[in-house]
Amino acid sequence: MRHFPKPGRWLRRLALGAVLAALLVYATVAGVLWSVQRDLIYPGSRGLVKGSRERPAEVAEIRLGTADGETLRALWRPPAPGCGVVVSFHGNASQPERPAARFVRDPWQRHGWGLLAVAYRGYPGSTGRPSEAGLIADGLAAVAEVERRVPGAPVLLHGHSLGTAVAVAVAAERPHLGLYLEAPFASMTAMARLRFPAIPAFLLRDPWRSDLRIAGVAGPIVIVHGGADPVVPLSQGERLARAAPNGTRFIVVEGDHVSLLGREDGPAEALFRAAMPPGCKAG
Repeated sequence: MRHFPKPGRWLRRLALGAVLAALLVYATVAGVLWSVQRDLIYPGSRGLVKGSRERPAEVAEIRLGTADGETLRALWRPPAPGCGVVVSFHGNASQPERPAARFVRDPWQRHGWGLLAVAYRGYPGSTGRPSEAGLIADGLAAVAEVERRVPGAPVLLHGHSLGTAVAVAVAAERPHLGLYLEAPFASMTAMARLRFPAIPAFLLRDPWRSDLRIAGVAGPIVIVHGGADPVVPLSQGERLARAAPNGTRFIVVEGDHVSLLGREDGPAEALFRAAMPPGCKAG
């Protein structure tokens, strides 16, 4: 005569099996995300970049070295005598040509600003592989290159999206004129929680804690965010602005993650120009 398990024991075994299967699926998903997270954060390192490599005629393509031995492709235009330089850090799927085309035009051109925009390590034209520490090293190398080419020139740090995290990190370490941030996030940890709420934050290799770094940043700060940004929610810009020093200007404009670019250039340029020491001979 055959014996069958009691219903209670069978149900417990079934429940245990379901829990183990769910844990296995969860661990598999978490492991995949852990292994590919830098591909997601830095898609340009896999060639997934938007925009043209055609550089504006006003800028020169240069190469600069980092402290850890990488070589970066960069675009450079010197400032007018005594004027400032915008050091611009692009978004995670962009290239330096986009900010270069913008910052060599008015109002920046009219007031003598120079430009340096770098392609991050691992992005087209640059060596290495991206990481938080690596991109910060790239940012520090960019500022050092300006100091080498134009000693004493005021440096305005600009960033869009991922580039805002680079700009904030550099601003926390090096002297600068000011900080101009468009569509910033408070931290990559916060962004990961928005996109993958079930995955533990400690699995994130590059937390990019701009919210912690910005508190000690000196100089005027302008933060601009699009009210309809589907990539970095407006709440992220608001959170970063709350963490920033008193006097930070937080501006919400109509537009999304890309269409907001340059919308506040007129007032922002005037603000940063007013913070420059006298001696700029533009025009």
